[in-house]
Amino acid sequence: MKELTVIIPCLNEAETIGQVVRDAVRGLRKASCDGEVLVSDNGSTDASVEIARSQGARVIRCPKRGYGSALRYGIESAESTYVLFGDADGSYDLSNLSGFVRELRNGSDLVIGTRLRGRIEPGAMPLLHRYLGTPVLTRLLNFLFHMSISDCNSGMRGLSKEAFRRMGLTASGMEFASEMLIKAGIFGLKVREIPITLHRDKRDREPHLHTWSDGWRHLRLLLIYAPNHLFVYPGLLLFLLGTGLLFLQADGPVTFGSLHMDLHFMILGISLSVLGMSVFQMGMIIKLFSYQNDYYENDWMVRKLKLFPFNRKIFVGLGVTSIGIGIFLMILIDWIRLSLANPQMIRFSLFGLYFVFIGISLMLFFFLEAVMNKNEE
Repeated sequence: MKELTVIIPCLNEAETIGQVVRDAVRGLRKASCDGEVLVSDNGSTDASVEIARSQGARVIRCPKRGYGSALRYGIESAESTYVLFGDADGSYDLSNLSGFVRELRNGSDLVIGTRLRGRIEPGAMPLLHRYLGTPVLTRLLNFLFHMSISDCNSGMRGLSKEAFRRMGLTASGMEFASEMLIKAGIFGLKVREIPITLHRDKRDREPHLHTWSDGWRHLRLLLIYAPNHLFVYPGLLLFLLGTGLLFLQADGPVTFGSLHMDLHFMILGISLSVLGMSVFQMGMIIKLFSYQNDYYENDWMVRKLKLFPFNRKIFVGLGVTSIGIGIFLMILIDWIRLSLANPQMIRFSLFGLYFVFIGISLMLFFFLEAVMNKNEE
């Protein structure tokens, strides 16, 4: 078995693939590394395949389109202990692999070439990517998955085949880069960075990367893998805050110093409770979707949710809704017997609204969960 395979995803890169393959061959030689250059072709219709082979690369045909698909197919086809990949446009210097090889030999599971702590040639990276997109996504990823990297979108990385197998990567597009880092954080892999130079794209045509659509795919993946921080916990907090604010005034207006809390604060409490419940349920739906699509194993919340049959959960929603309807019936009876002007009735009606909204929300969520579970079967 070889030590290192340099993988180059390729789609109509005849203009640059020859030089990139030559650089990779030279990089292996300079690093004193027994390896090969593997081009994972993604359906090229130009002379890319012939040029790559003529420069000494082994070429495989990836049957599924997409940056992530080409890399996954290439890594799976690699016959080596380690793999390293870089783009075919000449923006990464594949002739300088020594730092990556050294870190991998020292036990790192994943080695990232950081452009933001290295050097970026003028015009090599759009300003929007350099100062907004990449830094924001990187900070969000570090926060959600307890990492400390500087460049989440770097396209030059090295990793062990064992780490690749552990991560179980599935992304087919540009979000493959984010999925790799997310899984590295989830599984606690040893991640290192080394500074690299980003060169200008040496092609005359537009790059395959699309700023907004690919950026959204990266962000969507972060949301899928981190529903607790983004939806579940904030939703629970809003729900409890709103519920507490509402029931604090169950017996009448409350005053804290100069702050007088009355009906308007009860309405605020209902609003926060309903919003919080919606956000929480969104997080749970993402958890269920992620579990069904094998993004990660279901956690304790999903396991608890699946323990109870659909009928029992619907009865919970009906019970909460019935409490609200019961309060409205009591108010209606009092209105008929007494007067419409009783302010305490307005207070009770807000409690009725609270229970009806929460009950209906629960029933809709349980119906949706049942549909998702049916599709899973």
